[in-house]
Amino acid sequence: MQIQRTVADGLRVAVRASVYAVLGGAALVAIATVASVLGPLLALDLYTPPVAAWWTVFTAVAVQGVPFLLLGTVVSAAIGAFVPERAFRRLLPRNPALAVPVAGIAGAVLPGCECASVPVAGSLMRRGVAPASALAFLLSAPAINPVVLVATSIAFPGQPKMVVARLLASLGTAVVMGWLWARFGKEKWLRLPGRGAPSAHITGLRAFLDGLQHDFLHAGGFLVLGAAAAATFNIAVPRSVLDVFTASPWLAVPLLAVLAVVLCVCSEADAFVAASLSAFPPTARLAFMVVGPMVDLKLLALQAGTFGRSFAVRFASTTWVVALAASVLVGWWLL
Repeated sequence: MQIQRTVADGLRVAVRASVYAVLGGAALVAIATVASVLGPLLALDLYTPPVAAWWTVFTAVAVQGVPFLLLGTVVSAAIGAFVPERAFRRLLPRNPALAVPVAGIAGAVLPGCECASVPVAGSLMRRGVAPASALAFLLSAPAINPVVLVATSIAFPGQPKMVVARLLASLGTAVVMGWLWARFGKEKWLRLPGRGAPSAHITGLRAFLDGLQHDFLHAGGFLVLGAAAAATFNIAVPRSVLDVFTASPWLAVPLLAVLAVVLCVCSEADAFVAASLSAFPPTARLAFMVVGPMVDLKLLALQAGTFGRSFAVRFASTTWVVALAASVLVGWWLL
């Protein structure tokens, strides 16, 4: 009986996907038809260099984030469907002061970017993990996983201190933010994920498919909004304005910390961007790599959609300050 039900659920999902594909294809054909008729009239407006640059950045950020967002939603759905709540209670210490650093270190096992960490953290909260521990995992996962650290070592050849500095500053920020939430966080600030999620009594493959569909569609819209915001900044701010700040370390560090927020570079690629900013001091480039995976526009949009706007504003602003301070301290010590 259970096998028949599982097969029926799989067929239902396949039929639904086919319907979406047909409707999407029809919509694309309609759009292409309209574009072919109106294209010559709009060419002067749509193919100007600023608009082309906007589309390039928007597409790069969105396409770069979607695979990792899909990875995160798959992991999130699998956790919700197949991992019992008692497993997390056994893995994490009961003492919040110890559970937070354990969760932060556990972030090293998820080879994804910040797009993947948000749905996974939401799933952990739904499974009974304390928000402080889940948030420490959310911040550390895209910053200290092996893929990111290897990419950093390749981007900064012969500079192992930069890799160590990124690891220490990122992990320190995640743990401090977890402790701060455990001490000062209020439940009313955090909208625990669960609305529209699969019912608690549904388990197995059906729960996995329902959770995957809900989380991916829900978070994908906010990823698009963040990509649009990043693209708008890229064409609105002249590069000459950025060059003014390279001469002063006091201005360069916060500038690159802000730049990391608005550029929305994936954590697997941000080390190469930081390495290309050779005019800036090492501590400023470290701040770019520490802040980016924890606070950027697309991540802010994803957090707002998952945990609520009130939480996202408070958490992101505090994380930015802590990440900046950690970068300065570690950079002064090692770099």
